[in-house]
Amino acid sequence: MALNSKKIWFASAAAVALLAGCGVSSDNAAAPPASTTEASTTEASTQSQSEKINVWFEEQFEQGLARSPMSQTFLGRKTNYDKWNDVSDAFETESHALYMASLAEMRSNFDLSELDPAAALSYRLYEYEAERSDRFFDYRNHWYQFSQFRGPHSSVPAFLINQHRVDDVSDAEAYIARLEGVKNYLGQHRKNAEDQFARGINPPRWSYAQMIATSQNIISGAPFDDSSENSTLLADLNKKLDALDVDDAARDALRTRGVNALRQSVQPAYETLIATFEEQQTTATNDDGAWKLPDGDTYYGLQLARMTTTDMSASEIHELGLAEVARIHDEMNEIKETVGFEGSLQDFFAYMREDPDGKFSYPNTDEGRAQYLAEATAIIDDMRGRLDELFYTKPKAELIVKRVEPFRERSAGKAFYQRPAPDGSRPGIYYANLYNTADMPTYQMAALAYHEGIPGHHMQLAISQELENTPSFRKYGGFTAYTEGWGLYSEYVPKEMGLYDDDPYSDFGRLAMEIWRAARLVVDTGLHDKKWTREEAIEYLLANTPNPEGDCIKAIERYVVMPGQATAYKIGMLKILSLRARAEEALGDDFDVRAFHDVVLKDGPVPLAILEENVDAWIAKEQAA
Repeated sequence: MALNSKKIWFASAAAVALLAGCGVSSDNAAAPPASTTEASTTEASTQSQSEKINVWFEEQFEQGLARSPMSQTFLGRKTNYDKWNDVSDAFETESHALYMASLAEMRSNFDLSELDPAAALSYRLYEYEAERSDRFFDYRNHWYQFSQFRGPHSSVPAFLINQHRVDDVSDAEAYIARLEGVKNYLGQHRKNAEDQFARGINPPRWSYAQMIATSQNIISGAPFDDSSENSTLLADLNKKLDALDVDDAARDALRTRGVNALRQSVQPAYETLIATFEEQQTTATNDDGAWKLPDGDTYYGLQLARMTTTDMSASEIHELGLAEVARIHDEMNEIKETVGFEGSLQDFFAYMREDPDGKFSYPNTDEGRAQYLAEATAIIDDMRGRLDELFYTKPKAELIVKRVEPFRERSAGKAFYQRPAPDGSRPGIYYANLYNTADMPTYQMAALAYHEGIPGHHMQLAISQELENTPSFRKYGGFTAYTEGWGLYSEYVPKEMGLYDDDPYSDFGRLAMEIWRAARLVVDTGLHDKKWTREEAIEYLLANTPNPEGDCIKAIERYVVMPGQATAYKIGMLKILSLRARAEEALGDDFDVRAFHDVVLKDGPVPLAILEENVDAWIAKEQAA
């Protein structure tokens, strides 16, 4: 999973939308190419218009970025380094109006037919993003402000720890100013959540206990109580101040100001937030699906379109999931026979899940966690050394493997990726959640490392933001089906390279990861369209996948509070695989997988329909050559 993933959230007119997109509509179809006779007479005009619109795209991007201090930090910039985003509904409404005005300006000032192919694609993608933003605007507050899986209560410390670099005194002062601003920032989010709750939009009752626990973790330890251990944020503050090249008096003054900010801003902000969670918990229901929300059916349909960039219905996605689960079960049975296991596939699942011999997980200790991180790093390093077999284009950014921080690991996902800073000041990070190492079995380790690291999210997202002559809104944008589809496809590619051959259990782990994404199609639509309960969805995963019970519970709880998001992975992977099969059939011995991968990645994130256009155009070009 790429963090927004796996993704930068711009709150502005020139920004990409928050998550993924809807299907390409007919009015977004590609403009027909200019005729041969027209080309010679309009060449100068085309070049001029293309240059102008690319300058305009950058202007819009910068204007939008100026409205999001946190996005500036994500990009490695230190402008507005002491500020948080304005997350009020009034600001979001203003941002949307600016975005629509920007769209109208583009349509008024630029003619799609006069642009070169690259600029025309940017035009279409900008229009696509703006239109889907407009379609979704009335449902902007249906996405839960807070949930056990993610939200500002956990992202505030994660942002300060991982994004806010402190290289000098001014950076430290900005860090402390952000601590001082936490009260207002979380207060805005809390007000939004209260407004949602009043309209019947809130996560299920069971999620509140986890949100409360995470919030309490953040204000546990010094200086919030008499504990001898420092809190997460004080430990980070001290680490960053201790690394500064300043005299002791200056460092102590900064530390004193920081401690005061923790006590006077951070602590009351979280205490008020916890009180809100406790109050809402008393009357929240345990209904799980999006169907419970106002106009929930329409909202879920929009979510599916947004996440998959297709027009597939919930029923179609559900049936696809059932078919894929059955197909993968057949492949799993073959591996079961290969390793000589006697019993049914469900018996084999139970054996893998319970691990009676203790060979599929590292000890649930700090030493075991360090061993996991070291082995995951080794897997990625090995793949890095073989990239020439798969790619012509490779990312410049570095990649590291890191444990999810303890304060949020109980509620965070299994694994996720955070893109690097464009200026190289921060590497890409593959986060592994090692709260319970039994939930991270070693037979899934390789596939997970390939998905989150190399050749998965790090390849796609780092290459995207390193693209030259590409507007910034495309470099840093995202379409979930494209991004997560590539991640899942990247679990499959190493099989072609023989990297699972030495260990059938590792290949079983690859299939376990794939069936997990196939089952998501079933349970996500089950929860949000067919009104399954949380318990019914958990039972489906337990019956059809080898994953441990804790894994199944955490996954379903994630899908409950993120309607539609989980459907993007398998649909995106299937599209990439089908396009590759089409290219292999059309080109035969001339098919070059490295060239195919470059075609998939060369334009950055795109909706699946546009990806299909790009691949078809490449096939035609190769055939003509």
